[in-house]
Amino acid sequence: MAKSIWPQSDQTETLLQGARQGDTDAINQLLDRHREPVRRLVQLRLDRRIQQRVDVSDVVQDVMFEANGRLQTYLENPVMAFHLWLRQIAWDHMIDAYRRHRKSAKRDIDREQPLVVSGEPDQSTIELAGQLCDPGITPHAAAAQRELAEHVEATIEQLDQGDREIILMRHYEHLTNQEVAEVLGLNAPAASMRYLRAIRRLRGLLRTQEDAETS
Repeated sequence: MAKSIWPQSDQTETLLQGARQGDTDAINQLLDRHREPVRRLVQLRLDRRIQQRVDVSDVVQDVMFEANGRLQTYLENPVMAFHLWLRQIAWDHMIDAYRRHRKSAKRDIDREQPLVVSGEPDQSTIELAGQLCDPGITPHAAAAQRELAEHVEATIEQLDQGDREIILMRHYEHLTNQEVAEVLGLNAPAASMRYLRAIRRLRGLLRTQEDAETS
């Protein structure tokens, strides 16, 4: 089972406590500990065509610089878990990068969504495919798994933005239902219901496509 891209919260909380007490070393460790997860998030969610024009390292640097500058305000009023707060900063920077380069790239990316799964299908997609497809016919060969994963990813892109986003958060970022609820400003039952509806629509699209291919 794939794990969350974010570090375990127990050590993060210890570092946050040190940061609140003015411990400079704790602040540096806190930010350094989350630099690689931010990089993974940007690599995962920033459109790959944008990544051809923008250095991921530059985006990460901008995110960490802003987080450092805003950290004291966060410590005084931690409105959400630290990694979700940092994720929101990264999200804003990715949207900004998309908007700036969408204008210059014109036709190449004009119809692209700003934040999508990028790169080769990974274990997250294969696991999701296993949940959505009949386990009796789910392929085991690597080539067949890759083909199925590509099909699932392409189908995810056919969902509306809300459905697509909650599936990406749950299955690619591996956020918990409670974390998704915080990000979306929902209570946990509402976030769970939204996720189940999105999965139901995704499964329906896959079945419709499968029926069309076999008819």
